Amino acid sequence: QVQVAESGGGLVQAGGSLRLSCTASGRTFSSYAMGWFRQAPGKEREFVAAISWNGGSTYYADSVKGRFTISRDNAKNTVYLQMNSLKPVDTAVYYCAAGWPLATRSDKYNYWGQGTQVTVSS
Repeated sequence: QVQVAESGGGLVQAGGSLRLSCTASGRTFSSYAMGWFRQAPGKEREFVAAISWNGGSTYYADSVKGRFTISRDNAKNTVYLQMNSLKPVDTAVYYCAAGWPLATRSDKYNYWGQGTQVTVSS
């Protein structure tokens, strides 16, 4: 079992930046693909970004491509989501997840964090 926890959310003005962090327990972190998902009020959970076990492959939703960057540091058991040029439509609870193999569907991930709130004001 892998335990996952997110941090770094908060309130930011449109056009600003935030960096989310996600840490995982255990010594097998490097064997998992990692993904970020988000859910806004009244909306379904949607895919944001994913990264392979060694960081060699990344995928982004069209809505965030060019603005968000996913990365990982396996020595620290940590994955990051750098969010730039934030828009009010990015407001959501952001979730970090671990799974294998790399996927964009939420049901392919086995371990989930509790989420961190990101609010972008106009």
